[in-house]
Amino acid sequence: MTTVAELQIAAPVAPWQQLGLTVADGTSRVGGITLRFVDGPGQGVTGWTLADAPTDATDIDGLATGHGEPPTGERPQDSLGIRSWDHLVVMTSSLERTCAAIEAATAAPLKRIREAGAIRQGFHRLGELIIEVVESPQVTGPTAAFWGFVWNVHDLHDVCDRLGPDVIGLPKPAVQPGRFIATVRAGFGLGVPLALMTP
Repeated sequence: MTTVAELQIAAPVAPWQQLGLTVADGTSRVGGITLRFVDGPGQGVTGWTLADAPTDATDIDGLATGHGEPPTGERPQDSLGIRSWDHLVVMTSSLERTCAAIEAATAAPLKRIREAGAIRQGFHRLGELIIEVVESPQVTGPTAAFWGFVWNVHDLHDVCDRLGPDVIGLPKPAVQPGRFIATVRAGFGLGVPLALMTP
């Protein structure tokens, strides 16, 4: 099964450390996925490294792709109480084009499609991480692009209380019934849209 071993992020490290991640030598780790902070034009998720993929594709509909092994050893502690990954968002102008490219490169099938007005969402699973492909009328480029991601935390309300309203919004009901989600404010400077959810 293809899994995501690493995400490359072009962003300053300091805000992630202030949020509660342990970063050493430019890397952190959440679950079985390394976050590697890199220099690059702009900010955001700039690429991913796959493990055990059936192909050696280096470009999946515009998503810069490398190949390697998942991290080993003990995961460092964080003060967010991260329990697991929820999903990584990929934006596209064509759900069919991007999902077909992901399936061809990873053998991870399109699990389902959700229609939400003008927004369409397709879902693949790569190990512990759900890839949520979002087709939006506001996205007009010829290729897909990484957007942001969501982590599940043990106690969302406690995290929001500790970080405060200048860092993260109040928990609100998520699309998934019975779950709550809160988004880290863009002004905090992570460089990547990040939300935290209840398990």
